[in-house]
Amino acid sequence: MKKPTYSDFQFLFLLFSFVFTFGQSSTVSDETISGFSEIRLDRYSKFLNTEIAEGRIPGAVSYIYRNGRIVQKEAYGYSSWEAKEPMQQDNIFHIMSMTKPIISAAFLMLYEEGYFFLTDPVSKYLPQFKDFKVSIDVNKGINGATVPAKSEITIHQLLTHTAGFTHGIGGTTLDNEIAQAIYVEPQTSIESRVNTLIDLPLIGNPGEQWHYSASPDVLSLLIEHFSGMTTAEFLQIRIFDPLDMKDTGYNIPVNDKGRWVPVHNISEEGKLINSKQQLPIEGNMVYGGTHGLFSTADDYMKFCRMMLNGGKANSKQLLSPKTVELMTMNQVGDLYDGQGFGLGFGITTDVANSKALGSKGAFYWSGAYSTYFFIDPKEDLIAILMTQVQPYSNYYGKKFSQFVYQALVEEN
Repeated sequence: MKKPTYSDFQFLFLLFSFVFTFGQSSTVSDETISGFSEIRLDRYSKFLNTEIAEGRIPGAVSYIYRNGRIVQKEAYGYSSWEAKEPMQQDNIFHIMSMTKPIISAAFLMLYEEGYFFLTDPVSKYLPQFKDFKVSIDVNKGINGATVPAKSEITIHQLLTHTAGFTHGIGGTTLDNEIAQAIYVEPQTSIESRVNTLIDLPLIGNPGEQWHYSASPDVLSLLIEHFSGMTTAEFLQIRIFDPLDMKDTGYNIPVNDKGRWVPVHNISEEGKLINSKQQLPIEGNMVYGGTHGLFSTADDYMKFCRMMLNGGKANSKQLLSPKTVELMTMNQVGDLYDGQGFGLGFGITTDVANSKALGSKGAFYWSGAYSTYFFIDPKEDLIAILMTQVQPYSNYYGKKFSQFVYQALVEEN
């Protein structure tokens, strides 16, 4: 008989640790919660627990809401892989690009107040938005040859990512240099960042393509132009306070730093680690539209519930139902990835073409550190998944949606 080795004991320890720390009961009942099967939801929990146990994500918070009821609200694993601090439901995450839908909603509040038409050229309000140049070859970078843009950029194009801007994440030479200029080089304000962006070439003519972009930063600057407040102040007064989103903002208060979830990545050795470089959690003064907000799953659910409820929450009508309808219908024809894009959200327009479970009319987005949400009006359903891992992969977004929808057994 082989004598047990240290590795054998280590494996057994890890196995038992997984069972007792993360394991779900094997005797889950097959009852339903607002149309969701508990047994089928357990598949989702087991998937997350396995990803944690095998060191691919540190932990997660999942929140599912349907027909006015909480279906699932759970914390899994750790907030910090290094410190092995248990994840809590009220942990605070970098939501990164999940900032964009909030900024879009805030901006459209100003549309409802009559400050602009969606068809207006941006230069009507920001005079520097004139005389754009379009790159002939994005692989030549910011100093490559350009041609004059065929038309001016409109507000609608900012909201739909069709203005010709980029986000700096496409991998081309131009993308890399734009990312360096607007996100790495120091910026003092959102105006500073936008003015840097507009000095650089566009990747295409306005209105001719959908390209994920820094356009929401321009929306943030326009919020400040129209409201006379900083974007941080406007969001606080018009969205966060009315929705009681107490843990959402561009900085984390000193007393709440212990709830912050640091971002993680996979090391060169293939191990999950806390990232060596972390974005600052205090002292942020560039109130971005592309990213920058911190939030919790609970706070983001409050925003999503307002959108699902036609712009109303806590007896307050933050947006008109007709505005929410406009935001969540396809605005870009067939320019976006075989599906639709509205005013701040991706839209499922063809379930069969998506090759995934879902509903026509569902709207959604995600964040660079692996945070995800979708809102499905047909099913009266909202689902949120938050973890903190880079680089971004939509693998967890697709798995999340797949596991949530397969657990739904009763239709509205």
